[in-house]
Amino acid sequence: MNKTKVLVVEDEANICKLISDYMNAHGYEVTTVPDGPEALEYIQERGLPHIALIDLALPTMHGFELSSKLKAMADVPIIFVTSTSDTDTIVQGLRRYAEDFIVKPFELRELEARVQAVLARMPSLDYASEPIVRIDDHLQVDFAHNRLMIGGKMHNLTPTESILLHVLLRNAGRVVENRMLIARVWPSEDVYEDTLRVHMHRLRRKLESDSHHPHYIRTERGIGYMFTIRPVDNKADAE
Repeated sequence: MNKTKVLVVEDEANICKLISDYMNAHGYEVTTVPDGPEALEYIQERGLPHIALIDLALPTMHGFELSSKLKAMADVPIIFVTSTSDTDTIVQGLRRYAEDFIVKPFELRELEARVQAVLARMPSLDYASEPIVRIDDHLQVDFAHNRLMIGGKMHNLTPTESILLHVLLRNAGRVVENRMLIARVWPSEDVYEDTLRVHMHRLRRKLESDSHHPHYIRTERGIGYMFTIRPVDNKADAE
């Protein structure tokens, strides 16, 4: 079984070492970087982490800015680990980016428990932690650069399309309800199903050879959508 990849973005070396030593000893694969640009470079070279632990007070890029850039690639769960205890900042972070917020100083076992709790709520797609995600013989996805290769042809994805695809892949074989997709892709906006339908249609046009008879993204009318890893022969209606 592949280890859970944890990306720690923290500029205090002693905190990085404490987290890394503890989490590695408990079966995680931890990478630490001191700032946002290095975090983005790591993701481009090594692929998405399963979860990111991000400080807010980073040297050259605020934790919110880094989180925004990360969320423009994929729906990677984030926990803010910071000395900031301002209620407005915590509320803003939780509404827009993070699954949880832990204030320094903290107990390492509490941090691990929070990581476990977040990961338990979110299905993990092991191969999505590779730089180029190979779905099958025809489809590959590069989330860090918002693009996919389908049948040998490259397509650029919008951030919204990239996040939608990531959520569907993480739940491959299961129907993801419309309300869940909206909550994951637009966490701080009032968005309705018509908007979701429009973005899903655009994603399908890039992903499917025939968007009216899709193989990869199936519609469960009135409920949601399901990603099928292996293309199927029977046809589904598209919205």
